[in-house]
Amino acid sequence: MTGAGRPSAAVQGRPTLEAVARRAGVSRATVSRVVNGSPTVAEEIQARVRRAVDEMGYVPNQAARSLVTQRTGSIALVLTEEANRVFSDDQVFPGIILGVSQELESADRQLVLVLAHSPASHERIERYAVGRHVDGVLIASLHGADPLPATLARSAVPVVCGGRPLGRASALPHVDVDQAGGVQAAIRHLLATGRRRIATIAGPQDMGAGIDRLTAYRDALRNSDRRSIVAVGDFTRDSGAVAMRQLLADDPALDAVFVASDLMAHGALRTLREAGRRVPDDVAVVGFDDIEMSRFTDPPLTTVRQPIVEIGRRMAQQILRLLAGEQIQTTITLGTELVIRESS
Repeated sequence: MTGAGRPSAAVQGRPTLEAVARRAGVSRATVSRVVNGSPTVAEEIQARVRRAVDEMGYVPNQAARSLVTQRTGSIALVLTEEANRVFSDDQVFPGIILGVSQELESADRQLVLVLAHSPASHERIERYAVGRHVDGVLIASLHGADPLPATLARSAVPVVCGGRPLGRASALPHVDVDQAGGVQAAIRHLLATGRRRIATIAGPQDMGAGIDRLTAYRDALRNSDRRSIVAVGDFTRDSGAVAMRQLLADDPALDAVFVASDLMAHGALRTLREAGRRVPDDVAVVGFDDIEMSRFTDPPLTTVRQPIVEIGRRMAQQILRLLAGEQIQTTITLGTELVIRESS
């Protein structure tokens, strides 16, 4: 005997679309339209179909469904960095991944994480995306005039970037933070505490964030009649340590340093300690990011907080709006905040 909410013996195993149609008393095409979210089916019939789907435990064939909807339900997040950089302890990439995954999960979309550091990996993700294995692509940590975003966009693949892209991709939708406002707040703070020789460890100059933070530093010092003292790192701890040694050699009398990432600032603190410079008594240090470990450095790091998880969330929101056919802002700029701790 078959209970009201149990499948009969005739439909044991994986139920088919045809079996659901028979249970609901409608055509196979009607069931397909309801399952694929078509709004053209009357509400009473939709209710009958959904009841049959629930009673029989029907699970749509995703491959067949994709043929009908031309959608996979998946979004790729492409990080153009090596794996050891993505999974290091700077917490920026994990924060972006978290924000993207939270937003996509709430929208019932699947996140596909792709690392594309080499030319071969760029070609692979291009073939993958243009082949419509994903519905859209999010790209973060772009270097130089990377052709990947513009190439995908020309192939009608929806693309949203994290950070300001350079070159031909500059007109693409992107989510960034107020780089200039954050840097200017840091420099104003250092000037207000009486620092007169303020150096910087800039980020890589093939990235929008690295360029924008260095430009903002120079503008802030120019407005206060101070000269720029610059060394360049690559957003890693070791590069910050090396750059700090260069700055001390170039200007032993420097009394402050703005560092374009917290991880580089951690390296700079190590170099200053090894050189016998007290922080902040001899040299004040300010970073950028506000990753969690910056609260536990010696001394705790003053830094510009950027909303890392929110960047990922906004990137995902933008791509979902594009897929829904909505008009979106080309640029979303999120605010920053200076967090003052003992290093300055």
